[in-house]
Amino acid sequence: MPPLPILCLLWCFLRSCWAESALISKLQHGEAKELNGVQESQHEKVVRVSGEGMIHSPGFPHTYPRNTAIVWRLVTASEGSRIQLTFDSRFGLEDPEDGVCKYDYVEVEEISEGLVLGRWCGSQDVPGPQVSKGNQIRVRFVSDEYFPSDPGFCIQYSLLQQKPDAPVVMPLLPVLQTVEALGDAVADFGTVEELLKYLEPDRWQLDLEELYKPTWHMLGKSFFVQKKARGVVDLNLLREEVRMYSCTPRNVSVSLREELKRTDVIYWPSCLLVKRCGGNCACCSHRCYDCHCTPTRVTKKYHEVLMLKMRPGGRGPQKSLTDVPLEHHEECSCVCKDDSD
Repeated sequence: MPPLPILCLLWCFLRSCWAESALISKLQHGEAKELNGVQESQHEKVVRVSGEGMIHSPGFPHTYPRNTAIVWRLVTASEGSRIQLTFDSRFGLEDPEDGVCKYDYVEVEEISEGLVLGRWCGSQDVPGPQVSKGNQIRVRFVSDEYFPSDPGFCIQYSLLQQKPDAPVVMPLLPVLQTVEALGDAVADFGTVEELLKYLEPDRWQLDLEELYKPTWHMLGKSFFVQKKARGVVDLNLLREEVRMYSCTPRNVSVSLREELKRTDVIYWPSCLLVKRCGGNCACCSHRCYDCHCTPTRVTKKYHEVLMLKMRPGGRGPQKSLTDVPLEHHEECSCVCKDDSD
């Protein structure tokens, strides 16, 4: 029979192995559990989207529980697919405070950009449809320990197949009888190559070579003054410079009190940078007399700031961190407004 110390060492070794095996089994069970297409993890529930389905707050359409945090990550198998979210008309969470959803809310995040598309609470307005830009989108539901509401929320998700890009068809060359007609025809081209293909489809390559050939009688002052290393001017880069100063989203500093129309509080910082449309619309159509740089896609982003509110009785200001919603312009366009409007 082996000596007692050896038996003790053997027993400790076997006990350690059993404990490690049990721990690994527990972790594997806790990390991933798949049921009906929903894979649950410690951090989020992964939903494989292959058709239509729904996610909702616990207990919907009745009161949801307190102290709850659930995250769903909806994923499609195809990179070219998109996901559409549609909220049920029955919607009700705890009301916001000062117009901000701070306690109970549901929010949708665009994973490809790390951007929160919206955060909603209360029961006044049902959120509109949301469409992912990639093949994933995240939904987050949070409730605190006070004032749960009903009915909560329910979101129907569906799969949108991305249509393949249509082949580019060059328009037929019209009869360009006036300078204005020529200006309208070439305004939308992005590169010199595209423009020359349009104007001279049979000999555009020859025109391109001639255009950039550095001959003495063709070189302008820009060659001598700016010391062009290649001896040619890249018109495509010049067009990009024009676009930089044209109608595009750009950083603008806004005053939070003016933006939020709050005169009873002080914010710190008092100003934040947002993306707003601005720039030159001078290259609008010659037939337009009133052209404005107008946002065509707007999103709402939340920024955490310090809010100071005066208290009565000469006491110091009340201090709290709060999320303020600010509009950001993501896409802009020069829109013609007829003088007769």
